[in-house]
Amino acid sequence: MTLKADTHTVWTKSSYSTDEGPDCVEVAATPANILVRDSKTPHGPRLTLIPATWAAFLPYASRTR
Repeated sequence: MTLKADTHTVWTKSSYSTDEGPDCVEVAATPANILVRDSKTPHGPRLTLIPATWAAFLPYASRTR
C-alpha cells in the first residue's frame, strides 16, 4: 500500500525523541483516529488507534522509568 502525503495532518514529535536517538515517535490526531509513526520513516507504516484506545494507553506511556 502506498501512503499519499496528507498536508492536513499535523504531526507532533515526542518530547523524549531526539534526532540521534532510537526513540523517534510522532503522533497526529484526525477527527476519527490517533495516528502514531516513526519520525525517521515518515512515509512508512502508521499505527491507527481509536481515541478510547489511545486514552487507555497514555497512563502507561507517561510513567517515568
